[in-house]
Amino acid sequence: MKLTSRTSRAALATLSLALFATACGGSGSADPKAEGPKEPVSLTYWGWTGGAQQVVDAFNASHPDIKVTYSAITGGPDGYAKISNAIKAGNAPDVAGIEYPTLPEFVSQGFLEDLSAQTGATVKAKFPQGVQERVTLGGKTWAVPYDATPNLLYYRKDLFKNAGVEVPKTWDEYKAAAEKIKAADKNVRIGGWGNDDAPLLAALSWQAGGKWYGTEGDGWKVNINDASSQKVASYWQGLVKDDLVMNLKINGPEFVKAKADGAMASFIGASWSAGGTMTALAKDSGKWGVAPLPHWGTPATGMFGGTSYAVPKGSKHVKEAAEFAAWAATSPEGVKARISSLKSPSSSLPANPELRTIAAAAFDDKGFFGGDDVFAVAGAQVDTIVPGWVWGPVQTATNTAIQDAGLKGTLTDGLAAGQKAAEEAIKGRGLNLAK
Repeated sequence: MKLTSRTSRAALATLSLALFATACGGSGSADPKAEGPKEPVSLTYWGWTGGAQQVVDAFNASHPDIKVTYSAITGGPDGYAKISNAIKAGNAPDVAGIEYPTLPEFVSQGFLEDLSAQTGATVKAKFPQGVQERVTLGGKTWAVPYDATPNLLYYRKDLFKNAGVEVPKTWDEYKAAAEKIKAADKNVRIGGWGNDDAPLLAALSWQAGGKWYGTEGDGWKVNINDASSQKVASYWQGLVKDDLVMNLKINGPEFVKAKADGAMASFIGASWSAGGTMTALAKDSGKWGVAPLPHWGTPATGMFGGTSYAVPKGSKHVKEAAEFAAWAATSPEGVKARISSLKSPSSSLPANPELRTIAAAAFDDKGFFGGDDVFAVAGAQVDTIVPGWVWGPVQTATNTAIQDAGLKGTLTDGLAAGQKAAEEAIKGRGLNLAK
């Protein structure tokens, strides 16, 4: 199964009709006939990924006409609120890290510069169709993608062995393994789940064949509470009810502690999870392994996060900002620099296939994963990413509704709340909602 399909291409092509009308506007790039600046152009870049400072340092060393200053911000909703507020106030950075699920939201609000002229050809030439679709909306290129993020299963080899459990290939096998691990040690569970993690629920729904957003005519179609997503919600809710997984806030302090204490035998992540795991759980080096995510009968996965380099609206140096974005995402030097950080190593899998061997060679896990090659495992899963998924223009409202309702009730409640919130937010944004 490839990362593209006629369905997904057609769906995104439809967006050019009216869905992003509010985002239309001229680029802020300078007149090409104007003389270039005599002094180096100064750019600001906001992000949170591992190795970001090293990327900036390498770029500055090789580009004397452009000087980039990096500022670390918090990832997730707080970071996006900071970027959004800066754009509204007219003091946004020249480059910002934007994850694929959030990009349509920024585009639909007119928060990003159109980079079609600067990077459109590069994106088409360097990235597979399915990744292009993450940053190409309404027929325009809004960012330069960096990584591909198929879901993976990270697991404690020693805890699995102690319970006599093989790495599960399907979700049925995962449940059976959960029962054996609990029986072998009453203080250990196969994994953890919290109803507060809408992004993970989306990724697993994607794997199961769900399609939360799509287009029909000139309107957005919302299908968050579909059968595939309900299957995923019911499955995990059942594991929680049967005490087969720990019921914890995902990636909160207790979740992290459970991994560190050996009470959690596995967790779901992407290739980018490897670097943080090595840093947080250094004492367990050699005990962890990485494998494909269990599936529902046919090898498949969804994407969990994934970052791009975008240029916020109002930048006075769009041409130079786009040059930095393209270099950081597509040059061997940029990839090597991103992975070179010893304090916060990046393990993100480049979406550009030409750069994966370079990234893998540069990444040294020092035996942390017991001989398992994170880049090889993740790279092999790219072709199993289910095609046809579209991120919507109101993901923040969707996630908030899912999380709030899920914490008060069940995951199924969260899906229903997310459906309602998405429809209301789309109409509230002045976008069309398909009948």
